[in-house]
Amino acid sequence: MKKIFLAAAIAVFGFTQAQEGFKLGAHIGAPTTGNSPFTLGLDAAYRWNLAKGFDLGVATGYSHYIGKSYDYPGGGVKSDDFGFIPVAVSGKYSFSAAPIAVGLDLGYGISTNDNVNGGFYAVPKFMYNIPAGELYVGYQSISGDNRRYYDDRPVVGKESVGAVIVGFNFNLK
Repeated sequence: MKKIFLAAAIAVFGFTQAQEGFKLGAHIGAPTTGNSPFTLGLDAAYRWNLAKGFDLGVATGYSHYIGKSYDYPGGGVKSDDFGFIPVAVSGKYSFSAAPIAVGLDLGYGISTNDNVNGGFYAVPKFMYNIPAGELYVGYQSISGDNRRYYDDRPVVGKESVGAVIVGFNFNLK
């Protein structure tokens, strides 16, 4: 897993040296599923302008879900933290008459925890463009098969991790 994370980091930092449409930012969110009270992460993307108002590129980063604590009479349990490194295609459509845009990242979320499998990654976004970057609200979803969360018993079947996220990406030119 360390090799995957290192390869993703090298790819992200390689973009900063050679590209103009690079965006780097962070997000925080409230999970809607799973065993986490909140999530936070880093975003990195490079998009090429293919047509007026339409950009297409690649995105990666890291999303970390903090484990939730459960209190029971006589004790308590804390679920493990877990994270994902997305490898995705990133699209954005900007409306010409307003500083707003819509976007979609689609790809695969690589799990950084042995107890959680990776899965299909999707993030639809609504964005507000400013000269320094883009402020966005979106829904991050990672879905897959045979997930295990915080113990040695696998939870078999389709599971998904989702969060409503708010973030800001800086334009690095």
